[in-house]
Amino acid sequence: MLELDAVLAVARRRSFRAAATELGISTSALSHTIAALETRLGARLFNRTTRSVALSEAGEQFVRDVAPAVSAIRDAMEKAGSHRGTPTGTLRINTSAGAARQIMTPVILEYLRRYPEVRMDVVTEGRFVDIVADGFDAGIRLAESVPRDMVAVPFGPRLRMAVVGAPSYFAERSMPRSPHDLTAHRCIRIRLPSGALYSWEFERRGESLAVDVSGPLTLDDSDLMLEAARAGVGLVYLSEWNVAADLAAGTLTRALEAWTPHFPGISLYYPGRRHVPASLRALIGLIQELRRDQPPATQIARARK
Repeated sequence: MLELDAVLAVARRRSFRAAATELGISTSALSHTIAALETRLGARLFNRTTRSVALSEAGEQFVRDVAPAVSAIRDAMEKAGSHRGTPTGTLRINTSAGAARQIMTPVILEYLRRYPEVRMDVVTEGRFVDIVADGFDAGIRLAESVPRDMVAVPFGPRLRMAVVGAPSYFAERSMPRSPHDLTAHRCIRIRLPSGALYSWEFERRGESLAVDVSGPLTLDDSDLMLEAARAGVGLVYLSEWNVAADLAAGTLTRALEAWTPHFPGISLYYPGRRHVPASLRALIGLIQELRRDQPPATQIARARK
């Protein structure tokens, strides 16, 4: 199984170093494993250069033939292992960086405290991925982004966005009363993982608006956006969770609150057609417990994708 897992990991990651990290072995050990298999098969599975790794024609066919069998074997092993009282193994989760920061303490760290025999591999990236094809057990994204063929487990309450700026910024400019007023303001623009610029979305009394704001700075990280906003560079558009501490401390001031309604929060999701391993069932149980036991005012805040 190690040789097959090695081939599939390199095929997914397109990198020996990333695949070795995923498998928990050294890059040299992974390289030797692949080379030994290629020698035994009498075929090159990967075309390697100093900058890239790609499947050869024989490798593509090998992966197509082997992947379903490896998946079936792993499911069988998980089914057998599910009779254990304590979850074990590695649980791979794909999510966004913002969501990971917000669930780290209440969910991930609590999960690891309860189930010390489980290793959790959390991969954060802005782009939306196929969790099945990329070898993940589950994903965490906005509920509206969850594929329809997946089983979704809601995390908590609905989310809400906020337009905020530093007191120093508003000392020199009037407060916007309508999203249309943003055209006269300096805004910190948001670049999406796709590379496109995000238009700020608003809604009030059935009226929806998307404003293509302008400003001196474009960023793709919420922490950097907050840092720039605190310095008075311009207005920023982030989730309430991101700006709650600054609003309470007075380092940021909110605008256009009536124009930012709630929207569905994030969900954990996983493929329903597969056997659910004990480690994932335990995570689902923890999420459901937190939603049931925590009062609405203190429920886990959620990140925007």
